[in-house]
Amino acid sequence: MSVPMLKIGAVLSTMAMVTNWMSQTLPSLVGLNGTTISRGGTSERIALYPSPEEGWQIYSSAQDADGKCICTVVAPAQNMCSRDPRSRQLRQLMEKVQNISQSMEVLDLRTYRDLQYMRNTETLMKVVDEKLKVASENHRGMNPRGFQELKDKVSQLLPLLPVLEQYKADTKMILRLREEVRNLSVVLMTIQEEMGAYDYEELRQRVLLLETRLHSCMQKLGCGKLTGVSNPITVRASGSRFGSWMTDTMIPSSDNRVWSMDGYFKGRRVLEYRTMNDFVKGQNFVQHLLPHPWAGTGHVVYNGSLYYNKYQSNIIIKYHFRSRSVLVQRSLSGAGYNNTFPYSWGGSSDIDLMADENGLWAVYTTIPNAGNIVISRLEPQSLEVLQTWDTGFPKRSAGESFMICGTLYVTNSHLAGAKIYFAYYTNTSTYEYTDIPFHNQYSHISMMDYNPRERVLYTWNNGHQVLYNVTLFQVIKTSGD
Repeated sequence: MSVPMLKIGAVLSTMAMVTNWMSQTLPSLVGLNGTTISRGGTSERIALYPSPEEGWQIYSSAQDADGKCICTVVAPAQNMCSRDPRSRQLRQLMEKVQNISQSMEVLDLRTYRDLQYMRNTETLMKVVDEKLKVASENHRGMNPRGFQELKDKVSQLLPLLPVLEQYKADTKMILRLREEVRNLSVVLMTIQEEMGAYDYEELRQRVLLLETRLHSCMQKLGCGKLTGVSNPITVRASGSRFGSWMTDTMIPSSDNRVWSMDGYFKGRRVLEYRTMNDFVKGQNFVQHLLPHPWAGTGHVVYNGSLYYNKYQSNIIIKYHFRSRSVLVQRSLSGAGYNNTFPYSWGGSSDIDLMADENGLWAVYTTIPNAGNIVISRLEPQSLEVLQTWDTGFPKRSAGESFMICGTLYVTNSHLAGAKIYFAYYTNTSTYEYTDIPFHNQYSHISMMDYNPRERVLYTWNNGHQVLYNVTLFQVIKTSGD
């Protein structure tokens, strides 16, 4: 009965060799996450989630008389060899190797268990064998009691029969698996020989070096002026017609959580998803029940805390997610509330909280300002107003607004055909009328916020959660790279 055990050991050793070869080979094929980098000129993210089929793409490259570099590079989303059919074949083989490994482990455990059972019955078999010898030599001397004892011993050996049958089946499976491993080894060796003509390790090192330079270039990118908005990217369709969703806007941050707040009226339930992928699938979320209901959809998450407008008041609340507690709340002096000065779509959108590269902001209006939009920069810890600007733009004529690099951009409608119509620059206290179109795909935007970490616009559009990439104009001087 020890032969199957020896076969399992040999096959498992082969499996270890195959798995080890795969683990050494596959890392050299791993690619980079999709990234759009710009140096000077226009900063443009072509797609938040580039297609896995896309390779490295240079969208523009130029150098002016002053030596300023302008370029846009997009890295592939999955890996640089995704179009090579051999890489797909390697992944399939890897999965097959893993499946065979699991089957071998099951067989190994089962064989070990059965072998222990066989050893435990060895003594019993010797006793039965001895009694059978005695009975065969002197069957007339066998009394009823001795016959019954022999019968009982034989009965105890009956469970051994299915174990032996299982051994036969396992032996056949082991032979089949060993043949599959042999075939896999031949295929893998063939692929390895074909790939030997390419120095993938050197190519991978060059890609990593390029990625490092691109990330270094990304760090040089500063603030810029909004010049364009991409086509919409629908992430999910969920919730009611009105709502808000967001990720943390703090720079820098490694927080990948996503929050969703459905509705604009007296809501208290906030859903927290672990990752964007979980949000898309509607899984792996926890629920926060706010101690005070919210008004509107102008909420923002900044450095792990939710900032929102308390229902039927001009009070701003800072709610910390991890401690599930209110850290501070403060009245925004003179700010209208309860649909006194909302956006054009209503929805108690009197106070709109947002964040950009420069920090935390509140957009609202007051009676002394005659309903025109007021911008206040807030201190995140105390919610104290640090500075205030009167834009002169009537809030009821605005569909939505968002801050980028200290500039407030205002849309002229929340319906189809909307465009970014007005910009107010807090650094110079000046404004201008703009004409930046964007596609309002679902015809009713009730939330639009900029995330400086990702340089995208988050929108809630008629029950759809939608993203827009933005194009910022900027000039970044480089130093010999």
